[in-house]
Amino acid sequence: MHRFFVDEAGFQGGIARLEESDARHAQRVLRLNPGEEVVLMDGAHRFLGEITDMSDGVTCRMVRELPSSEAALRITLFQGLPKAEKMELIVQKLTELGAAEVVPVVMQRCVMRLTGKDGEKKQERWQKIAREATKQSGRTVELKVDTPISMKQMLARFADFDAVLVPWEDAAGYGLRRFSMEQPEMRHIALVVGPEGGMSPEEVHAMEAVGARQVTLGPRILRTETAGIAATAALLALYGEME
Repeated sequence: MHRFFVDEAGFQGGIARLEESDARHAQRVLRLNPGEEVVLMDGAHRFLGEITDMSDGVTCRMVRELPSSEAALRITLFQGLPKAEKMELIVQKLTELGAAEVVPVVMQRCVMRLTGKDGEKKQERWQKIAREATKQSGRTVELKVDTPISMKQMLARFADFDAVLVPWEDAAGYGLRRFSMEQPEMRHIALVVGPEGGMSPEEVHAMEAVGARQVTLGPRILRTETAGIAATAALLALYGEME
């Protein structure tokens, strides 16, 4: 079934209009007709809807609210800023998996450094990718992508989480399975992944000083665009979100 976002007005009296871009897609590409059912999303909920009118945009009526597809375990990925195409892949796949947020971080070994308007433009691009992936994957809530932040700003946010895990190639002896067994009641976990050049020991120690914990993802070295995706998928599976 086709999935669409409703416009900012949301449902008024059980009636909603598709956002302009979605309305054009429904009319010109999908060639939908009044009477057809669609899934509608308003950023917090999912609804089964029925198209009622297509003479001026696309109007739908709400049939019923659908169960949420969101994971109970919220995962935020602090991603050392990689090259652009890698970040796009990370955002897309983290959305599909069910992560809550992706935060680009400027670290010592980042090849790309985005600030000011350049960072804002990239964030808009990444958020658009998350929005499309939200529709494709049937998410209820759109993954949030932040503008790039500094290490100092990232460290200040660690207090917001139940736990902060740092997958690092030099870590050994403590993995995600053991963590999930010791901490079965986690609700909001942060992951920190370095850029292409990895994280420096000084950065890892700074994170540990404010409560982060090193974890291993196994004996094989993962690329930056793989590590966050793999760790997110593993945590969601270990906490029963893939059953």
